[in-house]
Parts: sequence; C-alpha cells; structure tokens
Amino acid sequence: MTTTLRDVRSTGWMTNDVPDAVVLFLHGFGSNEQDLSSLAPALGLDLPWASLRAPLELGNGGAAWFEITTPGAPDAAPVEEATEAIWAWIDQNVDASTRIIPVGFSQGGLMASQLLRTRPERVVAPVILGGFVLGASQQGDQTLRENLPPVFWGRGAVDRVIAPVAITRTTEFLPTHSSLIEKVYPGLAHGINAAELDDVRDFITAQIGAEVAAGA
Repeated sequence: MTTTLRDVRSTGWMTNDVPDAVVLFLHGFGSNEQDLSSLAPALGLDLPWASLRAPLELGNGGAAWFEITTPGAPDAAPVEEATEAIWAWIDQNVDASTRIIPVGFSQGGLMASQLLRTRPERVVAPVILGGFVLGASQQGDQTLRENLPPVFWGRGAVDRVIAPVAITRTTEFLPTHSSLIEKVYPGLAHGINAAELDDVRDFITAQIGAEVAAGA
C-alpha cells in the first residue's frame, strides 16, 4: 500500500483559512470514492470534505480497504496497513491543526473506528455506519478508555451483511471506550436512510458546534 490514495474533494478544498474540522468519507467493500460523497449535501454541513478510495482494487470500479477472509473477523495486519495509508493521506493533505471527522460505511466504518483508535487526539465526532471494530488492540485504546469521546454507531435492524460476531465485539468495545450514541433503525438492511443521516448531522453538529458546522 505504497500508492497514494485517490480521492474526490469538496469545491474549494483548503483554499481559504485552515478549517477547524474536515469530513472524511470512507466507503465500504466493493464501492469507491464517488459513493459516500453523495452524503455531503444530505448532511448539510458547511465543512470541507474528502472521500477516499480504498487501496485494494477489486475490478469493475470497486475497491476495498482489506480482503475479506473470515467475515466479521479480519486479520489485523491489513487493516492496520490501510489505517496507515489513510493517515499518510491526511498528513499530506490536511493541516496538522485541523480535526478529522471520519464518516465510514460498512468496511469504511471499521476504518473510521481505526482512525479514532490510533490517533484519538486528532479525531472528533467519528461516525460508524453499518460497521464494526477490529478485534486487535490499538495504540490509542487506553486513551479512549480514559476520555470516553463521543462516537456515533448506527446500523439497520435487519442488516444481514455484518457478521453477528462483529456486532457482539462492537457492542462490548464501544461502551467502554467511548460515550456511545447507538442507533438501530427498524426495517433498515445494510444501508443508510434519511433518519440516520438526520441523526448523524445532529451528532456532528453537537460535537463540533453549530458555528463550525455552518462554516462560520
């Protein structure tokens, strides 16, 4: 994973003053950088954003952050390599004083949690949508246990994609490492609906402040 991650960015990315925070969209397995960028208008946050393309090419326009071996229980090494690739992109493209708001879906939700668990001081208002956490310990876990930062975890009540073992692991980890806001949406499968987007917008705004969310 030495190749620089590809991305799409909001208009006027980093052209003005250094922003307090930027949104980083992280897509799921088999998707691409064009996917979650469509959430930006729906969220209505006047913040710079970038949507990254995962480094593992799957063909037919799709990409992944890591291969699926055992569903819900990925090997730690490739996940950690992908985490390092995201941080390398951030270090190259985002001012060191700007906070990262990771919004990830499915496999990208795992990557959002990885950013929090590796550099918790840099991350604010992480959003995990239809995702889960890695089983291996990460360098920032002790800091999370001490500080319990707010985390949003939303998922569909009828999601059959994420393995039950991954849901169990996440329900055990997040309450002891965060001030968890957990939402389960009736009738929602492995996807994102309007109610969830409303909750995500409210969560991010509450964490960063209305003025920052409005670009003031």
